[in-house]
Amino acid sequence: MNNTRIPSRNSRPKSGEARVKPRSSTAGGSNSTPRKFDPNRTPEKGSATERLMNAQPAYSSRPGSGGGAGGGSGYRGPDSKNDSGVERQVHAPFVHKPRQPPMTIRLDQIRKVLDEVLTMRFAADSVVSHWFRAHPTLGIRDRSEVAEAVYDVLRHLRRYRQLAESGVGNAVRRLAIQGAISTMDPEKVKAVMDAGELAWLDRIGQIDPQSMPLPIRASLPDWLFDRMKDLPEVESLATALNTHAPLDIRVNPMKAERDEMLADLIRGNAVRHAPVVTPFSPWGIRLKGRPAMNKWHQFEHGLIEVQDEGSQLLALLVGPKRGEMVIDFCAGAGGKTLLLGALMRSTGRLYAFDVSATRLAKAKPRFARSGLSNVVPVAIDHENDQRVRRLAGKAHRVLVDAPCSGVGTLRRNPDLKWRQSAQSLEELVALQARILASASRCVMPGGRLVYATCSLLVEENENQAEKFLAEHPDFELVDAAPIIAARTPLQIEGPYFKLRPDVHGTDGFFAAVFERRKSDKSDSATDSETSEVAIMKSADKPKSSTPVTSDLAGEPESETLSLDVGSALGEAPLEKIAEQVAEAPVDVAPKKSRKKSVKVTKTI
Repeated sequence: MNNTRIPSRNSRPKSGEARVKPRSSTAGGSNSTPRKFDPNRTPEKGSATERLMNAQPAYSSRPGSGGGAGGGSGYRGPDSKNDSGVERQVHAPFVHKPRQPPMTIRLDQIRKVLDEVLTMRFAADSVVSHWFRAHPTLGIRDRSEVAEAVYDVLRHLRRYRQLAESGVGNAVRRLAIQGAISTMDPEKVKAVMDAGELAWLDRIGQIDPQSMPLPIRASLPDWLFDRMKDLPEVESLATALNTHAPLDIRVNPMKAERDEMLADLIRGNAVRHAPVVTPFSPWGIRLKGRPAMNKWHQFEHGLIEVQDEGSQLLALLVGPKRGEMVIDFCAGAGGKTLLLGALMRSTGRLYAFDVSATRLAKAKPRFARSGLSNVVPVAIDHENDQRVRRLAGKAHRVLVDAPCSGVGTLRRNPDLKWRQSAQSLEELVALQARILASASRCVMPGGRLVYATCSLLVEENENQAEKFLAEHPDFELVDAAPIIAARTPLQIEGPYFKLRPDVHGTDGFFAAVFERRKSDKSDSATDSETSEVAIMKSADKPKSSTPVTSDLAGEPESETLSLDVGSALGEAPLEKIAEQVAEAPVDVAPKKSRKKSVKVTKTI
């Protein structure tokens, strides 16, 4: 029989009544009043309250730290054993260290980067980029402030070192302080300096910079000042080289117009960088600051590229035309190659030579974004590579942007003046002469050769041009002034093309334009006969879908039959012929259409 008691309806608590009976302190269950709190009552021995009140903290649990009760082996109370008699260790509570002021942290970061940069083993931009990758927690603002201070120190390194000699403590920290004061809020920097540093800062603040010699005041090494002192307005030039360079971009002539692109940038996020047109280049736009352009949709779609205005003007000196064969002998990252290919409207053939396969590999994504299909990157071993010799006398135009000291780019690369010397300059001059002589062999009679540097030194510029003319009588110098004046409002004296940052607001550039003299009539007739035979042979070739072979064995075959015929003419074709050849389709046409194209070519 089930004896389970079922509560009646009347036994249930009514609304508002307690459903739980109060605890009783006696076995009989009688109610008792709760004990009042007595602050003077001593806790029972061994209770949790007693252990908590008598416990002594140990601030380190590491052996040998010597801190706290129990010999510094942990946070222990008077009774730190469990029921089994085994000692138990309670970790010490976390101790918060006082946070350093942000400017103290910033100065330390600048000092650490300078420690690596001032070894001068590698380029400054590579060292700074490597340091930022090793510290991924830094934000965009942090990186910008560190980089600006580091580059300011590199620009004024000789003067800063002269002033830092009178101080005490770490010398690199004093360099970091000067760079931070020049690029950030001076009051915030002074707030974290000690008394000795403040006294040193007051002393150097009383020194008049004009009392220093020009090489120290302008922070020029002796080897560089000895070669620049004879240039006109040398002090103005040296001052301009120690300033910040603006960011110049250019539109892709194949995809965009400058006025439309400028309006698009003003409507977008670029408005904060105050975009304006460049004064001389027909494709340039100038921005303030350092925007993250790689995230702009205009950059991702190949509508704009980063390129200094002076570098853009070099393309006008080359003057490439549709359907021609053009060689960029020292292509590097491909900035000038992109503009040359766009001016050719992606027709003809454009060879990009460079001894660094790594640089050419980095340029390939730029070629793809730009939409060019006529660029053939070629990594050569040296200036006399066999693949260079195969193009002897075939190129309509050759650009030699020779490796140089880069003095004209000190606004962007201030470490160059400290990483080079008189000996390295002599080696560069010899290399430039070899490259120019080798590239000149590729120029056809009547073709154009442009020698360019981003230097301001006579040894690398005028002297090289005069030496080349003396050793190559088949070339003559062409005045660059009318070539530039035909497309831009820039007025230069000539015959050389020279730009200065203090005069034109661009990087320092030099260029000399040469033209290969045409051969006599008999040679021209022979070349004409050879060209006709080449055209006939090209027309009589069996029709197939195999692409036409390149001029360089083993190079990519990306040209059509009509473009190869245009290259086989030997002499520079007439402009109309070049335009007609350039309008041919990029891919090889089917049999029927190809036969028709060959007939048109033969008629021409």
